[in-house]
Amino acid sequence: MNVRKDRSAGHQSSSARAAARARSGPLAGLANLVVVHPWRVVAAGLLFLALAGIIGGPVARLLQGGGFTDAGSESVLAAEKLRAATGINADYGVVALLRFHDDVSSGNATAEIATVSRTMSSDPIVVRVDGLATTHNPAFVSKDRQSTYLVASVRADNLAQAERGAERIRASLAFDPRVTIGGAGLANLEVERQVTADLAHAETLAFPILFILLLLIFRGPIAALLPLMVGGITIMGAFLGLRLVAFTTDLSIFALNLVTGLGLGLAIDYSLLVLSRYREESERLGHGGEAVGNTIRSAGRTVLFSSLTVTAAMASLLLFPQRFLYSMGFGGIAVTMVAAVIALTVLPAVLCLLGPRVDWLSFRRGSAVGAAAERGAWYRLAHAVMNRPAVFAVVTGALLIALGIPFLGIRFTSVDATVLPRTSPARVVADALNSEFPSHTTSPLRVVVDAPTRSASVAAELGAYGASLSGLREVSAVVPAQPRGDHLWEIDIIPASDPLTPASQSLVKAVRAASSPYPTQVGGQQAEFVDLQASLASHLPAAVLVVSMTTLLVIFAMTGSVLIPVKTLLMNVLSLSAAFGILVLVFQDGRLQGLLGYSSQGALDTSQPVLLFAVAFGLSTDYGVFLLSRIKEGHDAGLNTRESVARGMERTGRIVTAAAVLFCVAIGAFATSQVVFIKELGVGTAVAVLIDATIVRALLVPSLMAMLGEWNWWAPAPLRRLHARFGFKESDAAPLAA
Repeated sequence: MNVRKDRSAGHQSSSARAAARARSGPLAGLANLVVVHPWRVVAAGLLFLALAGIIGGPVARLLQGGGFTDAGSESVLAAEKLRAATGINADYGVVALLRFHDDVSSGNATAEIATVSRTMSSDPIVVRVDGLATTHNPAFVSKDRQSTYLVASVRADNLAQAERGAERIRASLAFDPRVTIGGAGLANLEVERQVTADLAHAETLAFPILFILLLLIFRGPIAALLPLMVGGITIMGAFLGLRLVAFTTDLSIFALNLVTGLGLGLAIDYSLLVLSRYREESERLGHGGEAVGNTIRSAGRTVLFSSLTVTAAMASLLLFPQRFLYSMGFGGIAVTMVAAVIALTVLPAVLCLLGPRVDWLSFRRGSAVGAAAERGAWYRLAHAVMNRPAVFAVVTGALLIALGIPFLGIRFTSVDATVLPRTSPARVVADALNSEFPSHTTSPLRVVVDAPTRSASVAAELGAYGASLSGLREVSAVVPAQPRGDHLWEIDIIPASDPLTPASQSLVKAVRAASSPYPTQVGGQQAEFVDLQASLASHLPAAVLVVSMTTLLVIFAMTGSVLIPVKTLLMNVLSLSAAFGILVLVFQDGRLQGLLGYSSQGALDTSQPVLLFAVAFGLSTDYGVFLLSRIKEGHDAGLNTRESVARGMERTGRIVTAAAVLFCVAIGAFATSQVVFIKELGVGTAVAVLIDATIVRALLVPSLMAMLGEWNWWAPAPLRRLHARFGFKESDAAPLAA
């Protein structure tokens, strides 16, 4: 009897010490603030939402299209020289495609061409209009001689000016059914409008589906609405962040897609984690402040580490000079930070105020996610895997490697009119120029030569230089050198291949390597594509290093282990390679075109692997943190590694599966986009999340943990001391539920 009393007293003393540690942990101050002042926290959240809506709501009007070039690259510098010398921005020309029922040399066709040319010339942005009549170049006549085109050279300091001018020209010719207007300026405008429309469609599609799924998960409308509440505040808060950044630097409009999809997904992930833990705690302690406080100190720790890993992954995009990528980086950082803050403040405050009313109208009492049975399906699966760890590790690893093999054959393309639906006017013009006309006169390779322009000997030298260039492979024609202001000449090379093909890329390199009598710079669409790939390749190692080192440090701070962070990196690489391989199989090889509603470009957009690396790597670590946190919690409570893994999987299995499915709905809705590279982002991210939440988490993680056993938690003595002093410990969190 006395022994039982002593044991009981010891147990109570241990629980009291654990509770005391919980109340003094690093998240204790936040927990106390939320529990003591829930109304103030909610009021602050509503005020933030109002300010974000007022200031950040109009952010779309401040964002721009384009942004796929490196401002310091040779091709961009060449284009800037030509624009400064001539006042013409060659990248934003307006193209008018004219189709007739008879020969383009007929009287009616000639009169129509002249009328269209005058209409285009009347716009203030147009410097000159070129066509068959002005150049006598047969390349302006289609192979069947029933179509021709005009090219309006425009003066535009930026893309927005070019878009407005192109829109005016299209409006002035809208009455003529024989004319279709296209060109780079209109293509960018159509991409922006399509992306905006797709964003609204994705939101309309995702929100009701997410609510239904959340209703099934939480078995009640109040709990189901809370993650959507967090998602709404998160998205508006991220818009506010983009608006503030836009005051100091130009941002890409495509960042809105990432902010919406990632914001909604992360908000639901973090809300799911907090809500499920709150239900566990409320079943032990009852609804109220103590359950909320324990939730913040335990689940809050996981949300904190998760947000750090995702933020680091998105911050790596800031290292790239392309506006498209660094805008995604700013958007990703903003949305991750806001999602974490709202999930750790406003959501717990609302739970504190709701109390038992969180289960109002619930059609099944009790937790549908938390308080899982200790020996449920996930527990049994974990032990089944750990009983044959080598077999599962080898088979799972081989499967992921096999899925990733197609990535070795990846081909790249870039954003142009071909990313648009086939019915879009800019796409119609681009397709016609590529297939119906004899050469690529609208996309020449521009060689800018720094040489005196008032010298006959210089003209002769450049004539000989141009003649030597005409002998290169893949050259259809060379336009003789033309003076472009003082000390500047332009030589246009008409390629024999489409601008984004490997043959045209090889031509760029050959022209740059050719001997020239004067300094030269090579520009044009082909050169921009070559420079883009070179820029991404040169900045990628630094981005990978930032993400890798941050992940190692964050996972070490969470676990105190050296081996677990390294394993996390390796598993992320395997899941990413598998996702990339599937992306190649689908979009590059043209599979599922009918189901997904797209036309394959035969390649992936150059920026997509970089963007997907950041997003998918962050999310893979995100779900890993969810599981590792509960495994570490069990291990610190005295369980051995195998039991910790089984308990951790049992307690997070349903949560992470639900979170992954909901995230795939949130960002996978972009698979409905009419713009192929946005579709690639949605499908690629969804595939990466599903692979990580199923194959990696359910099979690879427990098998590797079982193989290493207690070695999972090894660290050198100096690092153990460092973690003991500065790292987060599970004793900082709430005690493990019995």
